[in-house]
Amino acid sequence: MQQITPIILCGGSGSRLWPLSRKSYPKQFVPLVGDKTLFQNSATRLTGKQFKNPVIVTNSDYRFIVTEQLQEIGIDPGAILIEPEGRNTAPAILAAALFEYRENPDAVLVVAPSDHIINDVNAFQLAIDEAYKVALDGQLVTFGIKPTHPETGFGYLELSKISTTQAVPLKAFVEKPDLTNAEQMFQSGNFLWNSGIFLFQAKDIIEAFKKYSPPDLDAVNLALTNSNNDLGFCRLNLTDWVKTENISIDYAIMEKSDNLSVVPFSAGWSDLGGWDAVWRENVANANGVNTSNNATAIDCENSLIRSEDESIEVVGIGLKNIITVAMKDAVLIADMSKSQDVKKAVDILKKKKANQATQFPKDHRPWGWFESLSIDEKFQVKKIHVHPGASLSLQSHKYRAEHWIVVSGMAEVTIDEEVKLVSENQSVYIPLGAIHRMRNPGENPMELIEVQTGTYFGEDDIFRYDDVYSRGQGPKG
Repeated sequence: MQQITPIILCGGSGSRLWPLSRKSYPKQFVPLVGDKTLFQNSATRLTGKQFKNPVIVTNSDYRFIVTEQLQEIGIDPGAILIEPEGRNTAPAILAAALFEYRENPDAVLVVAPSDHIINDVNAFQLAIDEAYKVALDGQLVTFGIKPTHPETGFGYLELSKISTTQAVPLKAFVEKPDLTNAEQMFQSGNFLWNSGIFLFQAKDIIEAFKKYSPPDLDAVNLALTNSNNDLGFCRLNLTDWVKTENISIDYAIMEKSDNLSVVPFSAGWSDLGGWDAVWRENVANANGVNTSNNATAIDCENSLIRSEDESIEVVGIGLKNIITVAMKDAVLIADMSKSQDVKKAVDILKKKKANQATQFPKDHRPWGWFESLSIDEKFQVKKIHVHPGASLSLQSHKYRAEHWIVVSGMAEVTIDEEVKLVSENQSVYIPLGAIHRMRNPGENPMELIEVQTGTYFGEDDIFRYDDVYSRGQGPKG
């Protein structure tokens, strides 16, 4: 058995898990269940002797988060492909397939989203072994999840015959049903949830695109051929990429193909598509109540109560079937049955132009992160965390001066022509207009408090002169 290359898709925004999941820092990067993030768990279960290093498909905003989280768990990615624009799963999967095919025409790929939970990793890898057998015969294999209840939020796979673990031909794809049809399919036994996980040979999925979607094949091929290396990332060419259709792999290829098989899987799976799913996956007490740290439940039933900030205590009294999620800048309170409507709330917040709709309190950057602690008309206070060896860009500001107070570690500070070390409990002043840079020369994270004073504090008041992360010179908009 040759090694299989995992293709991990890592570009979604997960708005149904707002306020914890937002466009700037979506659910796959958050430890919703356990200590690891969903992305880290996805990568971990696709490691071992049967797998090569994973290929990650993500976007520019998440590329450094991906590398940081993989480094934390000791996984070296085979490649990271950067989508210049989100175009759904079909172009993303095709780009990864073409990338691997150029390296190995006989490559076998397993494609997985980065935000799913699979409880029994050994059972999942056995299912992959089963899929591998039929993929070598030219089959495009999808994994179907045995339903645990009638579900209207998933698409379904109709099997040609009932099976528990063996691959069988796929009879049909079924769109998300109403409750009556979901109950009928649940009872029948030959319908499975569509997991969005696939396994096939690279040459077979490329051949499918050649047959069913040749314009996309041409566009993605050119986007890969004309890609450029950006700090080790493979950045696909935008001009070619935008010629692809914005379409899922199911609609583009799978529903048209006649060489489809399904491997059933029943060892625990969830796509965490809403807070109700998070509640089901986390351990609850005898009354069905799940609480996080800094959360207290009194006389509550079947509820999820979470505080996502150690400075916020959340107390629920007499709650029944309620979701409560509190963060520093936003609080969600919803009936458990309305968990899928959280996306509607995000849409409303976007129309109100509320920052909370898309922006996470911590703004993650390639060098670390910052968090605004206080904002006023004439000042802003931030907490800044810089990774060991990392460096901010060489920059200046037109509308603000800055005071830096190091609270942990050591900073190497450049101000115009002067370079000096600033230790813990020491501070430095950056005059308005001064060209400056901050670097962490140590082996431990460095943290400082930044006090900005001036007339405007937007991130577009940054003029970059040099940046080790190739984010470009000039004003940042």
